[in-house]
Amino acid sequence: MTGSRAGGVQYSGPIPDIYDKYLVPLIFEPYAIDLAQRAAALPITNVLELAAGTGVVTRRLAMALPGSVFIIATDLSQPMLDLAASVGTSRPVEWRQADALELPFDKASFDAVVCQFGVMFFADKARAFAEVRRVLRRGGTFIFNVWDRIEENEFAMTVTEALAGIFPDDPPRFMARVPHGYHDIAMIRRDVSSGGFSSVPEVVTLAERSLAATARIPAMAYCQGTLLRDEIEARDPAKLSMATDAAEAALLERFGTAAVDGKIQAHVVSVEC
Repeated sequence: MTGSRAGGVQYSGPIPDIYDKYLVPLIFEPYAIDLAQRAAALPITNVLELAAGTGVVTRRLAMALPGSVFIIATDLSQPMLDLAASVGTSRPVEWRQADALELPFDKASFDAVVCQFGVMFFADKARAFAEVRRVLRRGGTFIFNVWDRIEENEFAMTVTEALAGIFPDDPPRFMARVPHGYHDIAMIRRDVSSGGFSSVPEVVTLAERSLAATARIPAMAYCQGTLLRDEIEARDPAKLSMATDAAEAALLERFGTAAVDGKIQAHVVSVEC
């Protein structure tokens, strides 16, 4: 999921709470269910989660996996992990701060590694993939997902276009550049191979619907619950509210005045060690 990630990107301050309240149910929940179901279909005794954020996938793994399967959930950002731990899971898991580029685990420690919408934030993707391969046992599986291009994700695209009207000389492009910037399947396969995986990754593209009771919810989610907030405030801290209002207005214009419903789309990647 989008959240604090390896390579120095951390969510802190007010972002974790807004992220968990608005963004998690808006776009992350359906893909968390999918990843947990894929993990549950594997013959595993333990699983490592990378970039766990506020724990949306962790909670689904705790429900989907047998009680005998040990779960370790990691993230670079301690504030995100603290919030995840405070929300809790249906059974105990181990929360641990860790950088995906330097995983603090022994070689061949895990049967599976799972990562939801975190790979896009890794500063050196091939290095992160090499770390995943190192901690996976022979025959283990790495499952991760990444967002498809921003044009296939209607709320993110609408918000990005709206902010260009607020900052015409220097539009904030965080959503297109980072969360939706790692969608090329050929590039993903090259990076996985560069990380030492010899198997060809299986890639499935999944479209879902993003639903919200009001347009204010996705406006808050994107403008104030992601690192897009930092880009807005770097241009003019006083315009965060204006930017959120502009995003809400654009969403209302495109999707209507009541509940809003937009397309989201992601690639799900699975590769065996």
